[in-house]
Amino acid sequence: MKLYDIFLDNNKIGTTELEKGDASMGGVFGKITFINISSGYDFFKTYCVTNDIELVTDYPEDRLILTRTINNLAVKNEVGIEIKGVGNQISGMDSDEFEISLEGVPYPFYEEEFPHHVKAYDNQFNNEQ
Repeated sequence: MKLYDIFLDNNKIGTTELEKGDASMGGVFGKITFINISSGYDFFKTYCVTNDIELVTDYPEDRLILTRTINNLAVKNEVGIEIKGVGNQISGMDSDEFEISLEGVPYPFYEEEFPHHVKAYDNQFNNEQ
């Protein structure tokens, strides 16, 4: 699996493998491994409140959060090319894990960058009888 860098306001905050995908919708998703962030909840809650970014879900008692698109959030591959789509979200809780979702990554870039997700999607139809 490739490792992708996650940047917020041009500062590297973590990495992801973008290990899950929805090829039909141009979607990729992956667990975030944070760099020097002890609480994903506190980090994203503070960032979103400060920058007027809507929270879809916020349960402080569970330290669970789901954001709308964060425009200054970028995911880049190993050669520095940004994985651009029509939106991104962060979701997760401190006691479990956080995930980044990128939606609407256009073709043919999606197919070139994530051939394994396209193959898995295609294979689900080849196995139907």
